[in-house]
Amino acid sequence: MVALMSSGEYRDSLRQYHPVVYLDGRLVESVADEAAFKPGLNAVGVTYDFALRPELSPLMTAVQHSSGKTVNRFLHINASAGDLLNKLEAVRRVCQETGCAMRYLTQDALNAIYQVAARIDDARGSTEHRAKFLSYLHDVQNRDLTLGVAMTDAKGDRSKRPHEQGNRDSYVHVAERKAAGIVISGTKAIVTGAPYVHELLVMPCRNMGREDADFALCCAVPIDAPGLTIVARPAGRPGEKSALFSNKFGQSTGVAIFDKVFVPWDRVFFAGDWEHSGFLTYHYATHHRHSCIGARAGFGDLLIGAGALMCEANGFNPETETHLREQMVELIKITEGFFACGVAASVYGAADPHSGSFMPDPVFSNIGKLLLATQIYDMHRIAHYVSGGLVVALPGPDEDHNPATAARLSEVLRANPDIPYDKRIQTSRFLEDLTASYQGGWYSVISLHGGGSPAAMKQEIYRNYPIGSKVQLVEKLLDQGIVHDPRRAITRNQQPGKCCARGCSAEGTAVMVPMERHSPAEEV
Repeated sequence: MVALMSSGEYRDSLRQYHPVVYLDGRLVESVADEAAFKPGLNAVGVTYDFALRPELSPLMTAVQHSSGKTVNRFLHINASAGDLLNKLEAVRRVCQETGCAMRYLTQDALNAIYQVAARIDDARGSTEHRAKFLSYLHDVQNRDLTLGVAMTDAKGDRSKRPHEQGNRDSYVHVAERKAAGIVISGTKAIVTGAPYVHELLVMPCRNMGREDADFALCCAVPIDAPGLTIVARPAGRPGEKSALFSNKFGQSTGVAIFDKVFVPWDRVFFAGDWEHSGFLTYHYATHHRHSCIGARAGFGDLLIGAGALMCEANGFNPETETHLREQMVELIKITEGFFACGVAASVYGAADPHSGSFMPDPVFSNIGKLLLATQIYDMHRIAHYVSGGLVVALPGPDEDHNPATAARLSEVLRANPDIPYDKRIQTSRFLEDLTASYQGGWYSVISLHGGGSPAAMKQEIYRNYPIGSKVQLVEKLLDQGIVHDPRRAITRNQQPGKCCARGCSAEGTAVMVPMERHSPAEEV
């Protein structure tokens, strides 16, 4: 078993790095001690502490098949449908506590790179890329690191491909090749959790053509590598009294600027292999959209709980107030509806033909992510409906201690006589924080665009859905005769059964670890 870190040890480990990080126009002296990053550090810290808790460790850890060691779930290569289910549940459980904890991106990227390394080796008849990546993977697992995903480039003029850009640095690219490694330059515009990770996994954000070969690269870069600068924003709403949730848990993002950063060959997973860039991009997107389903389900759990508390504090019982019951059921339907897609994507996951690791089903993964991306605004609306306008009209927390107003406010703003005034306003401010503040807008945007735009998800759904099987079903019923023509676009995608021709008894479908997902979250 590797030495799993605690949240405190994670924070201490960051002090061993000296990255160049700018925040609000100033240079950050110590990321681990920066108050504006504390909510983000807390959120990642939960992924460490949960793995050490005996009742959660079966879910939050896994045995890495290539080493036999027990590692943090968010550093594990999925080897079965059971692994995919456990990952989905682990993400939901963490996000019930934190709203969103970015470390699951680490696992999504590691799984995708593992697959592309095997694909390149199979194409070349070698084992070089597998061996290099496994060496890196085991090192990351042994040190229990957190990795950031530097994938989304600045992109420049969106109508032009990378090699056509007037400024080559709008995409990260290979600027120079040396005997010992490569030199990279360019900009990654959206890097989640960038200030407080140990290393960045640099990956292409799109399918590259032959002319874009310099932009087709995948490598690992320490966060304090010479030439790397992070320009970040605060995590959550640190220091704000009314931010009852996001002053404790939040997420920073950063722009990563690479200025002639040297990367040794043992950390370069591919460079110039343009024909494999699309494979990596699409597979990472599928892994990540599957994870996003669990993340936003955890967020949905918070809205459901807070909405029920507000109904109670307002003096309403949803069991007898039909309009409130209908809204609460709608919120439950939305949350569990897209989560069910994540479960289906796990159950119908399949082994990657090159690496043998398990991929979530792309259709269900993309449908689940598309549902949450477009329904996040409905989730916010429902939370507002069942809570009432006090969510945004409540005076600030300083009035709670104002001798001129506090007593009167506590009298007139109390509703249910069985619920103390302070509990009502705490829940109200909690919901404001999650749905009607800067933090609420942040949750909306990352739900809509995180892991790709809705248009990209629709493209993947159509690209992978077996429309051909449905067409031939109707042709058979209408006695039209089945047309087997490889040039026929609408019948290209077919499937013999939802998971495989043999059914769900295939090897690698281990049963997930049973957990009480719906029990109240415990204190960390």
